Amino acid sequence: MNLGIVAAFGYGVLALVGGIIGYVQVQSKVSLLSGSISGLLLILAAYCQLQGQTWGLTLAALVTGILVLLFAFRFAKTRKFMPAGLMIIFGMLALAVMVNQIFGS
Repeated sequence: MNLGIVAAFGYGVLALVGGIIGYVQVQSKVSLLSGSISGLLLILAAYCQLQGQTWGLTLAALVTGILVLLFAFRFAKTRKFMPAGLMIIFGMLALAVMVNQIFGS
């Protein structure tokens, strides 16, 4: 298992759990839906890459890039570190690992 798979899986779990927490704390159905969809897509992409399907990590990088952009817009609007700032930092780290894995091998 390579580091790109771990990054995709970890960021997927973080997105999924974050969506659930957003729903529990403030009853945000948007957080639940978007966190669930993006988190499950990332976990699925990591699993596909683990099974040898090379497009898995590309899908994970695409979803992560979109999430980083969306959270950057949200952070610029709200200026609140949680959850946007945290997701940007972890997303950038995960994206760097994934891109390095895609183009480094």
